[in-house]
Parts: sequence; structure tokens; C-alpha cells
Amino acid sequence: MLTKFETKSNRVKGLSFHPKRPWILASLHSGVIQLWDYRMGTLIDRFDEHDGPVRGIHFHKSQPLFVSGGDDYKIKLWNYKLHRCLFTLLGHLDYIRTVQFHHEYPWIVSASDDQTIRIWNWQSRTCISVLTGHNHYVMCASFHPKEDLVVSASLDQTVRVWDIGALRKKTVSPSDDVLRLPQMSTDLFGAVDAVVKYVLDGHDRGVNWASFHPTLPLIVSGADDRQVKIWRMNDTKAWEVDTLRGHMNNVSCVLFHSRQEIIVSNSEDKSIRVWDATKRTGIQTFRREHDRFWILAAHPELNLLAAGHDNGMIVFKLERERPAFSVSGDSVFYVKERFLRTFEYSTQKDTQLIPIRRPGSNSLNQGPRTLSYSPTENAVLVCSDADGGSYELYVVPRDSSGRGDTVQDAKKGSGGSAVFVARNRFAVLEKSTNQVVVKNLKNEIVKKSPLPIPTDAIFYAGTGKLLCRTEDRVMIFELQQRVVLGDLQTSSVRYVVWSQDMESVALLSKHAIVIADNKLVHRCTLHETIRVKSGSWDDNGVFIYTTLTHIKYCLPNGDSGIIKTLDAPVYITKIYGNTIFCLDRDGKNRPITIDSTEYIFKLSLLRKRYDQVMNMIKNSELCGQAMIAYLQQKGFPQVALHFVKDEKLRFELAIESGNIEKALESAKKIDKKDHWYKLGVEALRQGNAGIVEYAYQRTKNFERLSFHYLITGNLDKLAKMMKIAEVKNEVMGQFHDALYLGDVQERVKLLEASGHLHLAYATASLHGLRDTAERLASELGDNTPTLPDKAKASLLMPPRPVLCAGDWPLLMVSKGIFEGGLDDTARDGDEDYEEAADADWGEALDMGEVDSMHVNGDVSEVVDGDEHQENDEEGGWDLEDLDLPTAETPRTAPNARSGLFVAPTPGMPVSQIWVQKSSLAAEHAAAGNFDTAMRLLSRQLGIQNFAPLKSLFVDLQLGSHSYLPAFTSVPVISTAIERGWTESTSPNVRGPPALVFNFSQLDDKLKAGYKATTAGKFSEALKHFLAILQTIPLIVVETRREVDEVKELILIAKEYALGLQMELKRRELKSDPIRQQELAAYFTHCNLQLPHLRLALLNAMTVCFKAQNHSTAANFARRLLETNPSNENHSRTARQVLAAAERNTKDATQLNYDFRNPFVVCGATYAPIYRGQKDVTCPYCSTHFVPSQQGKLCTVCDLATVGADAAGLLCSPSQKR
Repeated sequence: MLTKFETKSNRVKGLSFHPKRPWILASLHSGVIQLWDYRMGTLIDRFDEHDGPVRGIHFHKSQPLFVSGGDDYKIKLWNYKLHRCLFTLLGHLDYIRTVQFHHEYPWIVSASDDQTIRIWNWQSRTCISVLTGHNHYVMCASFHPKEDLVVSASLDQTVRVWDIGALRKKTVSPSDDVLRLPQMSTDLFGAVDAVVKYVLDGHDRGVNWASFHPTLPLIVSGADDRQVKIWRMNDTKAWEVDTLRGHMNNVSCVLFHSRQEIIVSNSEDKSIRVWDATKRTGIQTFRREHDRFWILAAHPELNLLAAGHDNGMIVFKLERERPAFSVSGDSVFYVKERFLRTFEYSTQKDTQLIPIRRPGSNSLNQGPRTLSYSPTENAVLVCSDADGGSYELYVVPRDSSGRGDTVQDAKKGSGGSAVFVARNRFAVLEKSTNQVVVKNLKNEIVKKSPLPIPTDAIFYAGTGKLLCRTEDRVMIFELQQRVVLGDLQTSSVRYVVWSQDMESVALLSKHAIVIADNKLVHRCTLHETIRVKSGSWDDNGVFIYTTLTHIKYCLPNGDSGIIKTLDAPVYITKIYGNTIFCLDRDGKNRPITIDSTEYIFKLSLLRKRYDQVMNMIKNSELCGQAMIAYLQQKGFPQVALHFVKDEKLRFELAIESGNIEKALESAKKIDKKDHWYKLGVEALRQGNAGIVEYAYQRTKNFERLSFHYLITGNLDKLAKMMKIAEVKNEVMGQFHDALYLGDVQERVKLLEASGHLHLAYATASLHGLRDTAERLASELGDNTPTLPDKAKASLLMPPRPVLCAGDWPLLMVSKGIFEGGLDDTARDGDEDYEEAADADWGEALDMGEVDSMHVNGDVSEVVDGDEHQENDEEGGWDLEDLDLPTAETPRTAPNARSGLFVAPTPGMPVSQIWVQKSSLAAEHAAAGNFDTAMRLLSRQLGIQNFAPLKSLFVDLQLGSHSYLPAFTSVPVISTAIERGWTESTSPNVRGPPALVFNFSQLDDKLKAGYKATTAGKFSEALKHFLAILQTIPLIVVETRREVDEVKELILIAKEYALGLQMELKRRELKSDPIRQQELAAYFTHCNLQLPHLRLALLNAMTVCFKAQNHSTAANFARRLLETNPSNENHSRTARQVLAAAERNTKDATQLNYDFRNPFVVCGATYAPIYRGQKDVTCPYCSTHFVPSQQGKLCTVCDLATVGADAAGLLCSPSQKR
């Protein structure tokens, strides 16, 4: 069995595959219907309207519908696109066992415990026929896939076949409804529309399932007599053919496989059995330890099965469908239907060579698994899993026409895998001795080589070399000198694909591709959510591979993308230009034509072949958001600019690439405030004062404009801004402008006009405006403020800037390497100049030109004017002589731009890299991304109370950075500290953050907690154990063993924290002796270290004995003596208590404590929860609680919500593999 997908849930009673999409419906005993994507392994949707178990479920063949039937007597029709139930069909009087759509008509057949089968028209929402005849529960009913028949199985020990031909005729040509009224009562009892054709009587007990063969006139049934029976039928009768025995309990479900001549059955004996339908013998049995099977479903088109059991379901295949093949030169050799065949790519000729021997056993998965070919000797090695791993060696005759019927006498041998390593030598892996045996074509041993690592498979790695695979690494081994040439850590590799020059290798795992060189030096790793199936290298060094759903590419730097979507999986054998040759699951060779433009373009960018890039931009239809995003990500926004027609996107790309000219063009067309603001920010960064001024004018941002004039020293325009503010009655703006200009009289005037006479008086007095000050003093009278006598006032004047005209020569943005060749197409003939970074834009925006408009006080025209003319009198930078022809290679470009400073592209912050690469909350916190760290902890551990973690988060962030002082005028420089950094570490590879918390610190806290517990300092000990619990979510360890140790530490800390909390609570309860005894007793049931358990037992024994509860005290005394206490006083006391209890065996008071019945203690109420009682747990520390605590904060760890769903602790990178 090849398990493709598995779920954990309530008992699954019904299953249905979607005919086209990779979906499966599962109906549960809890009443929930789940919709799963079995390819992605994700829950798409859940439907929860049935009251009680849902036993029947079925997808419609073409509509977005499914039907369900449950124990609430209801049949519901759902639309999964609308996520809701459309309507409910009522009529059955008992549980509904199965429901099914008809393949052609708008019918649903349903079977029920009310002993009837009903056929419904789901379009008219009516019951059109009731089939009666069974005299016990009807366990299933289904339509024949082609004919007008229904088969049903019942606990009355019969299988019935019903003829519904009359119902079909009535549907095709319905009679008048009025004429049918007298017949209605007859139809209700199934008189005419459906008649019993056969009654199959042969089972000794109730029949649980019956189903038709998809093409042959066969029926298979399974019953409580533990037998599977095969029945044949013709036009007149039906009879039993054979009985399949082997199940040890009731057979729940049985069906014919849709594509192979086999029968699959499952049973309450916890097994799935596969039977040969022609030989009628058992082929294979798959068992589960604890789960009974209830239902089977077969995919209508694919080789997939699903089985539902007590704790979920599995989707599986019975046999591998990948054909064994080997590519050599212009041909591929492959096995199809027990024949070795070859396909020539150049002529596309397919030839049958020789027949391959059939395996001796009839078990599943015994066919050829891998194939290795030696072109010089024309020999083929075929490996299979038969007999625990074996190989067969065939030498193909050169003149073979391929029609020979006699099987060649192959040379056979046993071994895990076998491959050719030289012209006439092949290597066989002996797993038992962990060595490679080299043999010749006579199957004689030539040499034996022990392998340096335990190997489970070998692959070809060049002449005389093998690539050896273990569970977590691969290694290249040289057979002649017995040396290791390369080694690489990687998860279990399934397939190895070498490039034609043997310089590169792709290692294909189930969900990952690792690219390395021929010495296994790692280049890149690519992860896929959908299973990787095959791959091959093209002539450009790009790896093309297939998943279940796509053909994709992987560039040498690890960038990947989709080339084509697939309807069905294929296995790539060879790539010629734009044609991919592949084998499908039926063993047919298929050429697939692809468009390689996208990945060739990216490859040219990667290899800096800019001439090819420019040529492709001009001549191809490269477009799309993905390509634009890729160019942005790789630092080529100026290239992306030439693909984009959308002005908003053009603007963003122009800003990103620093192309202020293009950004200005787009901003004018968009003409929105946000875009003008962004343009102003970018222009300011480049020092282009003219565009900054223009952008501020367009947004009417007078505050920024005034400050801009201040820092550029343009006081004339600043004075005009003060006039504009006066006209607009903006008092604060006017006051700021007066402050910037040093105009005291204007400030005094504004303050007086605003009613601030005290401030106006103070300002006038301090700046020597005596006449104004005296006038204001007379107005104020007695309220005139007194000013300091010795105050020396000085007029506050802004300093004059060093450079007052033109743009600031701060940042020169050079032309990109592509711009000279790409911009010409968009230019008019008279715009042959390039606007250099310091062209004097300010002159063109001189506000002096606006004076004539200013006479009438209408300043809106000043602000809204779109005048932006070029100063043609100045030549600017004449770049005519440097205009590079597009045909030149990029090597000359640096010389052309040597005089300009090119701003480096900002890199990604290290903290952002940490967040992107990690799923560990501690590393997100170290990166300062507290929000995602909290979300991760909430998802993984159900944590909702983050107050105790706040200081730890801050410590992690501060501890993962070093802060270096620079100059006094600039902020300190933050430097990331990486975990495990060495001088040999590549500067381009970012390691994970250094963390201030580690596992050894927790070990020290644990010892301190033990010590405080021994000393009886319970409050101090509790602080230590809580600190451990609250630090563990932010711990990162490296190995799986350490992960297990961390999980064990959680349990230890939880047990002690709970026990110490109970003991501290006991000490508070001075007035309640009964509760004191109970808490002392519960403390002894915490999982403590032996010395502490002895102390707890001694304490409980003492408390109970003093309270006259002798029987309970004797129990603690016995437990104490069983621990062999090292302190003789403790032993003596325990024996004395036992002696006293023997004289008086009664308890004075009744306690809520039964030591004979196993229990756990509720972490909130400190009450016992005995075995069998319902409880809920904390998803983090696993403390048990009574159900009423669901949704409340865990009182032990003080972090997680009780009963919350959580994925589990993630504290190591090794857990993500």
C-alpha cells in the first residue's frame, strides 16, 4: 500500500472522490462532513448541519453538488461552491445508510434502516420511486454504472438487483401528471417503476455491502458471515461464482477496482484485503493496530482508493505507476506490460525489444522499479522489489525486431539495487553486509567493496563511481580507490538526475529538490508542497521537473516557476529545445511543447547576458505580474518598467529604480496626492530641489513648501508663501513663515490680531519695537506682563544655506544598463536629451512669474498651475557622445558611467531574512517581529497570555543584536549576531539569530528548583519551575534527541508546578482539615523525583494520621516503605503508623480521594479526574482540567488556553524536515 494522504478525525462512515479535482469528502460519525484536498493535504471546508452520524456521501459527476444522508432521517443536497445546503429531502423513517447520484439522470438513490430504497429527483425535489422488499435494514444501494439496475444489500441476508428500466422510460417520455394521479398510491409502494430482477441468497448473516463491476456482469458482496462473495448475472438469472474467505470479522465494504482485475475489501477485523478477481485468491493484506475499517471508495478515473476507519481515513494506491526507464543518447529504454521497449527521440519510433520475465509471486508492487542500460554491450539491468529486492540482467540482441515471444533466460540475483558502473561491469548493493558487489555480464563477482556509511540504495555517478543514499545524506564513492569524493546532508532522496556533462546533479526527494555539483557541493534547495515526480536537465543548465500538477523549472540560483499545468502526472525522460519528452503512467511516450522564454530570460539576467535580455525584451511577449515582481525582487525595476502599461505600476517601478523623469511623467497622468507626495520624497532623496518644489505645489502642501524654501535659502519665495498664507487666512502658516523670515513686525501683528496681546507685547519689547510695545501696554493696562530686567534679546534669524541655487549634488542616479537601448521607442524626435540629476528645475518653477496673477489675491492659480517648462538656455549634461548603441556588449558600459556614483541597491535586513527562513517563535522574537512570534506561539501551543513572555521577547531581541556607536550626529549601528558564525562562513549566507536562552540554562533552573523543593522553599521552587515553563516556548535546540528532552522537561516542570501550587494552597487552608488532607494526598500522585515523593508521602501520612484518618495514612505509609527510604527515621515512623492503623482501620472523615482508582488532578479546582471521566487539557503543558475550564487560561503554565487547538511544540529546525 502506498499511502498518499492520511487524516485524524472522528470515525469516518462515508467517502466520495471528486471525479476531476483532487478532493475527497469524508462524512463522520460526529455529524460533520469534511472536504479535503488529498494532494495538498489540507482541509478545504467543513459542513455541519446534520444532527447525528452521517453515513452516506457522494459527489455529483459534473455539477458543484454533493449529497449526504444521516441518522437524522434527512438527505441534504449541498453546493460546495456556495458553501451551503440547498435543500433537504424528507421521507425515510430511519437512519440513512448510503446515498448516490445517478451518472446520467437527476436521480439520487438512498438506502435506509426503514427497509426501503428510495429514488429521488433532485431537480424536482421529489421522491419518484420507493423500492420495498427487504425485511431488515438496507445497508447500501447503488446504481449500475451503465445499465438500468440498482443493487442493494440488507441485513436480511440477501442482495437484491432491481430493474429500473420503467422508471427511465417514464423520465424520458413522462406521461401527463393528471393521468398519473390514480397511480400515485401504487407508485408509493414501488409497484411499477422498479421491480426485483434477482434475489441473491447465499450469505449466512446480514449483508453489509454489494457493488457492481464497472464493465462485466459481476457483483461482489460482503457480509457479517466474514465472507466476500462474487456473483455473476445474465438477462434471466444470477448465481454465486465463488466465496473469498480470510476476514476475521464482519466485512464492512467491498468493491471492484476500477482499473485492475482485483477486489478490495475491508472489515471490522482492522484489515484491508486485496483479492485477485480472476484467480479468486488473496493477494495482500494491510492491517492497522487499533482501527476498524468501515468504508471504501475508489476514484472513478485514477488509480486511487480511500478507506475510512475509527480514527480518520487514508487515501492510497495499491501499486506504483511510475514506469522503469533509462535514457541513453537519442533513446529511452523502458518497461511496458512485461516488455522491454525503446523509443527514439529523433524519429519518434517506438520499438518492442524483448519480453521481461513475470515475477513468481502474485503480490503487489513486484514489477520493475528501476532500469539501468549499458549502451556498448546493449545490456539492461531490471531491478524490482520481488523476493526482498532482486535484479535481472538481459543482453538485447542487436538485430532484435522486438516480436520474440520466448522469454530470454535472464541472469538473476538478489540485491537492494543494481546499476552499471562501467561498460561491462555493474554494481549490486548487499544491504545485509553493507557492501557493493561488482559483477561482470556473466553475473560473476569481480570485486567487493565495503561502504563507509549504512546505505539503502545506490545510483550511478559516473564511470566507476556510485552515489550512495542513507536516510539523511548522500555520498559519492569511488569504487577503484574506495574513497569518498563528496558528501551532502539531505532528506531521503528518491531519484538522482545528472546533467549531460555530469557537472551538475539534481537530488529529488518527495517534496524537495537539491541541486549540487559533481562533488556534491550544495548549490540550492527547492521545496514543493506537491510531490515531485521526475526531472531532467535542458541544454542551458536549467533543471526542468514535474510535480503531480505542473511542469516547472529551477534555475541554478534556486529561482523557480511554472512552465505548464498538467492534467495527469508525467515522467520527463529528455528535453530537446522547447520539446519535453516524457512517459505517462500508461507507459506511452508523449512529446510536450513548452514556452521556454520566461526561464531563458531569467537565466540571461542571472548570467548577466544583457544583450540577450535586451533582445528578448524587444522581440518577445514577456509580460505578467509575476515577471514584474521577479524583476523588482532581483533589483531590475528599470527593466520591469518597460513591460508595464499601467501608470500606477509604472510610477512605483520608476520610483524604485530612481528614474525621476519617468516617475514625473506618470505622476502627471495619475495626478493624485499620494503619488505627488511619493515623488517629492524620492526627488528630495536624489537632491532634485525643482521636482520637490513642483510636487509640493501640486499637493498644496504649504508647510512643506515653506520649509523647503527655508532650507534652500529661497527667501523671496518664502515671503510669497507668507502672502499666500495671509490670503488663505492660515494664521499658523503665516506665523511660521514670519518666524523663518525673521520678520518680527509680522509676528507681533499676527499675535495681536489673534488676541494674544501678552505674547505680542513680550515679542515687541524684547525686539526693540518700543512704539508698538507702548501701544500694547496701554491696551493691557494693569495686565501688562513684567519681563526680566537683564534679558538680552537677539533676533532669531535662520542661517543662510551654503548652496542657494539649483539642485543639491548629493546623489547621482546613473542610467541603467538597459535604458539607452530601451527608451528610444517612447521618445519624440525633439526630446533627445537626458535630464541629468542636477538640471536646474527650480528656475522653471520661479514663482516670480505668478506675480501678475497675484494682484487680485487669487492664489489658487499659483498653486494649481501646471507650468513645468525646461530651461532650454542651459545646456544641462550633454550625453550625446555617450549614447551607447544597443548592439554593444555590456562590458563597455562601466567605462561610460565611470564618472557617476551608482547608489547600491538596498539589501534585505537580516531580521527580515530570519523571519522568512524560520517557523520558530524564538527566532521571530529575536528578529524583533513580536507579532508573528506571538501568532506562531498561539498556533503551535495555544498561548494567549503573553504578559509573562514580554521581558523574554525583549531579551531575545536585544541579545541577538550588537550596537556599535558611530559619529555623534548619527544613530548607533545595529549589527545582527548569528548563531554558529565562524570566519569561514560565506558572507552571502545568513545564519539564524544568536539566542540568549539555551537548554543548559533550563537544566540549571531545574536543579535549583529541585534544591528549593528539597529545602521546603516551595514559593521559590515554584518560581523556578514556572520560569522553565515560560522559557521553553522560546528555546531552540538542534537535534531530535534534544527536542524529546525539551518535551520531557515540560512534563517535569508541569508536575512540580501543579504539586507545589497544591501544597502552597494547602498551607493557606488552616481552617479546613479535610481539604488539607485531600491536597496533601493529591500531591503524592504528581510525578516527582524519588526523594521529593518520599517527602510528599511522609507529609500526607502525617497530615492524615493527625486527622484520625488511619486507613488513608496507612496507604501512604505502605507507599513510603515501598520506596526504601534512606532516612531510618522515616521508615520507623511509617511502620509505627501501619501498626497503629492495624489496630484502628477506620477513617474519621470521608475524603474525595480513592487511591485504588487511577486519576489525574485538575489544575484549576485541584479535584481528581478519575479514569473514564471527561476532561480537557492545556495544549502546551498538558495539564488536565475538568470540562468547565474549557476556554479559560491554564492556571499551571499561565500561558495557554485550556482545550485550544494547537499544532504542537516547534523548537528545532530538524522538526521541519
